[in-house]
Amino acid sequence: MDDLRDAGTPADDSELAIEGALRPTSLTEFVGQQKVRAQLQLLLDAARIQRRPPDHILLSGPPGLGKTTLAMIVAHESGRALRMSSGPAIQHAGDLAALLSSLTPGEVLFIDEIHRMARSAEEMLYLAMEDFRIDIMVGKGAGATSIPLDLAPFTLVGATTRSGLLPNPLRDRFGFTAHLEYYEPEELERVIARSALMIGVGLPGPARDEISRRSRGTPRIANRLLRRVRDYLLVHADQTAGDLAAVDAALDLYDVDRIGLDRLDRAVLDVLIRRFRGGPVGLGTLSVAVGEEADTIESVVEPYLVRIGFMGRTPRGRIATPEAYAHLGVPHPTGALPLHDL
Repeated sequence: MDDLRDAGTPADDSELAIEGALRPTSLTEFVGQQKVRAQLQLLLDAARIQRRPPDHILLSGPPGLGKTTLAMIVAHESGRALRMSSGPAIQHAGDLAALLSSLTPGEVLFIDEIHRMARSAEEMLYLAMEDFRIDIMVGKGAGATSIPLDLAPFTLVGATTRSGLLPNPLRDRFGFTAHLEYYEPEELERVIARSALMIGVGLPGPARDEISRRSRGTPRIANRLLRRVRDYLLVHADQTAGDLAAVDAALDLYDVDRIGLDRLDRAVLDVLIRRFRGGPVGLGTLSVAVGEEADTIESVVEPYLVRIGFMGRTPRGRIATPEAYAHLGVPHPTGALPLHDL
């Protein structure tokens, strides 16, 4: 089930091709995030009128909400080329210097997970963003010299799921910062309707609504669930049109329940409630008990459980709320306090 909601890349070329085809290519096609779209449109229009590259842009928010797609749209609507990289790939200042020095005038550079860049590369990026210049050190020790290298003007689009980890000097050099919010069910239904049309799947309104309610407020998950429904229809019904019953059967097969919880989500709640009596439990202990990496629980599972009120974070550890007990059908222990009383 992890591939239905994981923030990583698709498993094969066909999935990558489909995911790329479903991406909108303009702000008018992009569904949701109305305020961010309006702000970006103003930024791009002003840059076009002044015939200059758009200001540097920082996009933050949970995985799967459209940060990469918006970076592609910025390049497309600016009529510029797009260069893509990621923070983990830039672990030395030399890596960044090679990338920046190869940019063409006006090119858009997209760095995903920018908070994971090496500190030495971050410090080099400060000067590059502000003055379109970098200093390259030649030699070592007392004989080392700094050689300035001018860069072609470019637009940096940074994406991060953890904006709090960005140092203030880097964050301050972005001309525009936007935070992407989770989608409402009606917005996700519009995403699903558009995607279903593009991949040739016919679904009535109730079926689209069911997928949207199980998509955790995330378009990427909605599109992946839609593709699994398409697969189910092709294999079990030998057709590309389905109803609510077919959607229920397909998503139940992949262990996605009515509110979007999957096997790992329920495993975390089950361990927290049945083994540790609802907590509090430290993240490390919870990770060992479930048999999953702590980072996966913290970055993938926990945010959604906290958002829907099934888990709370306290100074002593994670706790399960009465709503989580009710969802799993486990009686709530007598005398336990609701989350808002802790």
